[in-house]
Amino acid sequence: MPLEIVTVPCLSDNYAYLAHDPATGATAVIDAPEAAPIEAALAERGWRLSDILITHHHHDHVGGVEALRAAHGARVTGAAADAHRLPPLDTAVAEGDRVAIGGETGEVLEVPGHTVGHIAFYFAGSGAVFTADSLMALGCGRLFEGTPAMMWASLCRLAALPPGTEVFSGHEYTAANGRFAQTIEPENAALKARMDEIAALRAAGRPTVPSRLAEERATNPFLRAGLAEVKRALGMENAPDVAVFAEIRGRKDRF
Repeated sequence: MPLEIVTVPCLSDNYAYLAHDPATGATAVIDAPEAAPIEAALAERGWRLSDILITHHHHDHVGGVEALRAAHGARVTGAAADAHRLPPLDTAVAEGDRVAIGGETGEVLEVPGHTVGHIAFYFAGSGAVFTADSLMALGCGRLFEGTPAMMWASLCRLAALPPGTEVFSGHEYTAANGRFAQTIEPENAALKARMDEIAALRAAGRPTVPSRLAEERATNPFLRAGLAEVKRALGMENAPDVAVFAEIRGRKDRF
């Protein structure tokens, strides 16, 4: 039985995710920007918090960890490489390690770029990947610590997951990301259709995440930097893929 996943809005534009294993009753939260909305979502469903999985050290992803740990005795898991700047870890993980939510097992993927210690959690059995600020809906995280080569490699790795994978990213940035994407591919019909869907979701007060990896491949300019049509649009027909990615990231930083 796949995980039951609930999107929990936090702070002004962050998301945490509750992932619940119905067979065992175990529940994890992936990132914890603040405790109160997560506590409310748990209480509404009568779930017990067993685990806290952390993707990276930024405060808007870990601000609620200690309060939740104190309230539930939850086990905290995060990157061994970032243990020195994360809340104290019960389990430190690295590339290829496995994490469990009840009977569901996932894989740790190292996806540096936004930060050098950023990780993602991929649960193949549930068709879900928790990417936080690496791959985002119609975007990717700003390169605060890593290089374009790091982030491009991370995005290529995530893009290689099965196309039906649901991508659970860390923020409600999708509409703004989409407006930028249209400056790169203004004639992309799939992008135009997606922007209409995003507008309808936001008008209804609903999140635009998760997204499907297939639609990210079709519309997210940061995943499309290696395509001939994108290179032509930028006048970079003969440039390496990573150089095109760096150009797109630079344009987004100035957008």
